Amino acid sequence: MQIQVQGTVTVATGALAAYDPAGHFCELQHCVAQTAHGPLIRSRLDGLGLGELVQRGRAAEAELYNQGITFTIYSDGDAIDRILPFDVIPRIITAGDWTVIEAGVRQRVHTLNLFLADIYGPQKVLKDGIVPAELVLGNANYRTEMQGLVLPHGTYIHINGTDLVRDGQGRFRVLEDNGRSPSGVSYVVENRHLMLRAFSDVMKAVPVRPVSDYGRQLHEKLSEVAPEGVVDPQVVLLSPGVFNSAYFEHVFLAREMGVPLVEGRDLAVENDRVFMRTVAGPVQVDVIYRRLNDDFLDPEAFNPESMLGVPGLMRAYRKGTVALANAIGTGVADDKAVYAYVPRLIRYYLAEDPIIDNVETRICREPEALAYTLEHLESLVVKPVGESGGYGITIGPRATKGEIALARERLLADPGNYISQPVIDLSVSPTLIDGAVEPRHVDLRPFAVTGRTTWVLPGGLSRVALKRGSLVVNSSQGGGSKDTWVLQERAA
Repeated sequence: MQIQVQGTVTVATGALAAYDPAGHFCELQHCVAQTAHGPLIRSRLDGLGLGELVQRGRAAEAELYNQGITFTIYSDGDAIDRILPFDVIPRIITAGDWTVIEAGVRQRVHTLNLFLADIYGPQKVLKDGIVPAELVLGNANYRTEMQGLVLPHGTYIHINGTDLVRDGQGRFRVLEDNGRSPSGVSYVVENRHLMLRAFSDVMKAVPVRPVSDYGRQLHEKLSEVAPEGVVDPQVVLLSPGVFNSAYFEHVFLAREMGVPLVEGRDLAVENDRVFMRTVAGPVQVDVIYRRLNDDFLDPEAFNPESMLGVPGLMRAYRKGTVALANAIGTGVADDKAVYAYVPRLIRYYLAEDPIIDNVETRICREPEALAYTLEHLESLVVKPVGESGGYGITIGPRATKGEIALARERLLADPGNYISQPVIDLSVSPTLIDGAVEPRHVDLRPFAVTGRTTWVLPGGLSRVALKRGSLVVNSSQGGGSKDTWVLQERAA
């Protein structure tokens, strides 16, 4: 940081000199106070100066675009390829905080897998009244085709993304589970590659845990759930194709694992076994990491009009000749209404308290919760249980009278489709905005991969709300991302 003296007034000109978290819990300030390396990181970032930060930020975005690291937004019939806006100031997580996050994510994934094995098996959790049976059996994501199917190691959710926020007191809370096809891990790895090239001077001698092992860990965990007796399993990644919004990630993950990227037309089922068409002839496939929704996987079992799936895939799956990751029917576990019951499920299956608790949630299908929500609409966040990407959310304190009226109308028309939560004062991280460093709200999506056991990628996708005051971090709603540094050191 440079200091200029003008008369008797000392003016700080470092990149972070004017940064003010405005009363919010600040990730960087927490790191500076809690770790030995925090002050060093802050000093190095500050010492770059605003001009250098801006220059490196522009270079980073140009590199992302040139490498084709994009996602697709579908709007008004148009498909627009965009880079995910990248902020060059990293989000720092202390070793102590990461210990809590890692344990909490593992506990949650373990619970959700036990829950799925139960509801597709003996259904004790429903008989004991822990979760209302109609909430599960009437769920659009519940697949009767999975009833009685026993999966290797009881693993239904092989790849999971748990969305975490930190409140004004610095406590982590689970905002959402993503147990179907969680996306974004490619940005975690690519963001780190970018930072290693552009900010090697800032990272020098700072013990940041690496993220480059994700592909190997993912392949290893997927191989662990291959059909019994398979020694060297053939793993493939099944993509809907180039027009999918996350196609870049599909290419990235196949490359990182060193496995073929296939589409439905590349696979065929013969004698209840799945084969991949190759120039050398058919090759049996043992594990499919699928990035297709349930409905499109098999036109024989689900949507007969699907041109993306593999006819007969469900037959092979039920025979146990192929593994699917994630399993069919996992959407029940990341339904926003079921989410509210997860703390109870942790106590039910594990006899433990949640390591990371939920954000307080009211299920509007319950009359008492609906009445409370309607009475306090102006102060609550209301979310549809079936939407993702930040769509359909009403943030009461920031909504117009018209938006509040519309939310009330929708709640009364279909209360079962909504939950409500209090507005959380999300933590902030310094973010480069239009040539200045300002506080912006962030969340975190750690990624866990599960075979016999669960491994959690040290870091995760830190999403940042780039609009001032916004709490919506989703890329489809204008959010960006940051590199996430998990420090490997003891507290100061």
